Amino acid sequence: MKAAVITFPGSNCDRDLATAFEQAGYEVARIWHKDSELPQGVDVVGVPGGFSHGDYLRCGAIAARAPVMDAVRAHAARGGYVLGICNGFQILTESGLLPGALMRNTGLKYICRTIGLTVTAESAFTAGYKVGQQIALPIAHHDGNFQADAETLARLKGEGRVAFTYTDNPNGAAEDIAGLLSENRRVLGMMPHPERAADPRLGNTDGQAMFRALAGALALA
Repeated sequence: MKAAVITFPGSNCDRDLATAFEQAGYEVARIWHKDSELPQGVDVVGVPGGFSHGDYLRCGAIAARAPVMDAVRAHAARGGYVLGICNGFQILTESGLLPGALMRNTGLKYICRTIGLTVTAESAFTAGYKVGQQIALPIAHHDGNFQADAETLARLKGEGRVAFTYTDNPNGAAEDIAGLLSENRRVLGMMPHPERAADPRLGNTDGQAMFRALAGALALA
């Protein structure tokens, strides 16, 4: 399995994400935001957390217009997998790969702690969990408040595209949404950080199943 992890100016979880992929058996390529192509044969693209371009406009808005994102959109259009975490989730919404927007937390404060999640959808990303299972992953964001219009929210729920919900909503996200899938279920954006919970030395391995499950799906493809 081949993964590509993108680095933008201000990314701070790109190395963590690459390591999580490597430990699950992927061959990982590191990609710069100004690159215009992805490596040949890439199965999954990782869009990491951080503060791309300092979040000086809207979170992820500048990164969404980076040259590499044209290649990511083309990869997704071909049915390739994309995983966007935290700022990566924001970039995916700004890129049009996922609906909705990530707004300021309702408390207007940066939140950094481990939080409970409920797995709420079946997909290659969540195949290592059971629907209804509760897990714990770290969050670290100021703009994690997912919002969309009522029609979009109803469609997302009706199509089973809400991948994770918060057990105790920390940021005001509509319908407690913590993670969201694309229509073909091959693009996942999520605010919590599974890559920060993928190694026993970090004191939490609840995120490990995501990387291993996706590897298993790719191996069978």
